[in-house]
Amino acid sequence: MSERAASVTPTEEQHDDQTTTDADESGDDGAASSDAETTPTPVTTGAESVIRALENAGVEYAFGVQGGAIMPVYDALYDSDIYHITMAHEQGASHAADAYGIVSGEPGVCLATSGPGATNLVTGIADADMDSDPMIALTGQVPTEFVGNDAFQETDTIGVTTPVTKDNTFSTDPDRVGTDVSEAFALAGEGRPGPTLVDLPKDVTNGETDREPDGPRVPDTYEVQERADAEIVAAAAERVENAARPIMLLGGGVIKGEASEACRAFATEHEIPVVTTMPGIGSFPEDHELAMEMAGMHGTGFANMAVTHCDTMIAVGTRFDDRLTGGIETFAPDAEIIHVDIDPAEISKNIHADYPLVGDAATVVDQLGEAVDASPEAKKWRAQCQQWKSDYSMAYDAPEDEPVRPEFIVEALDEATSDRAVVTTGVGQHQMWACQYWTYTEPRTWVSSHGLGTMGYGLPAAIGARVAAADDQEVVCIDGDGSFLMTLQGLSVAVRENLDITVVVLNNEYIGMVRQWQDAFFEGRHSASDYGWMPEFDKLAEAFGAQGFRIDDYDDVADAVTEALAYDGPSVIDAHIDPQANVYPMVPSGGDNGQFALTEDQL
Repeated sequence: MSERAASVTPTEEQHDDQTTTDADESGDDGAASSDAETTPTPVTTGAESVIRALENAGVEYAFGVQGGAIMPVYDALYDSDIYHITMAHEQGASHAADAYGIVSGEPGVCLATSGPGATNLVTGIADADMDSDPMIALTGQVPTEFVGNDAFQETDTIGVTTPVTKDNTFSTDPDRVGTDVSEAFALAGEGRPGPTLVDLPKDVTNGETDREPDGPRVPDTYEVQERADAEIVAAAAERVENAARPIMLLGGGVIKGEASEACRAFATEHEIPVVTTMPGIGSFPEDHELAMEMAGMHGTGFANMAVTHCDTMIAVGTRFDDRLTGGIETFAPDAEIIHVDIDPAEISKNIHADYPLVGDAATVVDQLGEAVDASPEAKKWRAQCQQWKSDYSMAYDAPEDEPVRPEFIVEALDEATSDRAVVTTGVGQHQMWACQYWTYTEPRTWVSSHGLGTMGYGLPAAIGARVAAADDQEVVCIDGDGSFLMTLQGLSVAVRENLDITVVVLNNEYIGMVRQWQDAFFEGRHSASDYGWMPEFDKLAEAFGAQGFRIDDYDDVADAVTEALAYDGPSVIDAHIDPQANVYPMVPSGGDNGQFALTEDQL
């Protein structure tokens, strides 16, 4: 968490009127006071049991918005050391909790009331579900006797969220509610991570109980396979040894499964080129000679060539979504696929696995490493991959007398920050430029919306990332003007909490990716994609109490970036970029990754 945010502790902010301890009142000495502080106050209500469950799980922060049906839980939270960050919108709370989970590796927590509070969380819950991010949502609900009667602010939250949660529970008993929360927390992070939800009727949280909740553990019926089948591992190892054109394809599951180190060791020992998916960015250092960077619709040309021409693919923690594969029939057509995934449902779902290895990513990669006796003879292949890097360079022209190129701004930000800086984004062209022109070397430094593609994700994600990140890690949100408009109310949170984040709005006065597709596939008919006008985001930031900066030409870039990063608090750079700048390479939807376009004329 940032130093500025950490300067206000939970006890200072939430308990400022509680100036005496039980020991002070009773006249006990300091030793008695210490004992009192280490003995938890007995649970008396369902709401207190909910908070105790979070405390038992080690939760330090929660993101949410108050409301009627969740009020008993917030009242119990008042006496807790869990630090609550009041968000400006429930969607922002779910995105912040999601990002907290990505950066910290522990489930993020968000809270909302019933009805619109709960439904406003749904976008963030669905986002976490698509990207397998650990998160727990606690939603208030009308009293049990009112459920089904269309009571004020009633929604069937369980029915609404069942398709987009890993697990959800409607609590019915004050004696059980804390354990419901404990299990939900455990399930969110166990195996393949994902969002869980507990719906909390007001009579349950107000109800009396003296039952201490169980600690966080998954139900006995939940099982996760850790190790892959030994025979399949042996066969996959033989395939690796005999490969002539091998690659590793690292997905988001590598990072979530803490398998980055194992994958790096395997790739470097056997000198196998490494491609990542977009969620897998940071799993392998992009400044390494073996790095081919991101593949897929807007992946590098050299990554897509490696995927198209490989004969052996070691795919770890990826679900082979359409933005990666393009047309399934043309994806890695000559390759035998070794697929490592903790979720058996992903094996051969989209791409047939010749060697299905179900298990924990780090464990299975270590198994494979132990089974491979000799590195593949792939010197010519590595040379070919290096040639593709030269042939399909990501270089670009940036004439000083033309509008600022967005790639230039992203590179300037990258150069001005450390290797451990955390980048968050919204969704659109700016997201792709942030993928392509920032060099990622560490896991958990790339935070974005992948599967759901949620515009507006960037700023609330930066809030969650800032809380989770180390004090010496910069947090930079690279956003688009369209995405920023959707959740900019989060600036009020960043200012109130004194969060040191830098937001850079790549402002082209378009929904840029839509405009690019309309130019390419709809004869340039810009239906509902051309704003034609945007607020002055630097001045808007200052109205919120943040620091504002503006970029109009190349001469502004260095000073704006330096000053914004140096400012000890939230800052916003309104960067006016070339409105006609497009994202390339590009593979048309469902196309052949090996036939990527470098210009619009090639689409």
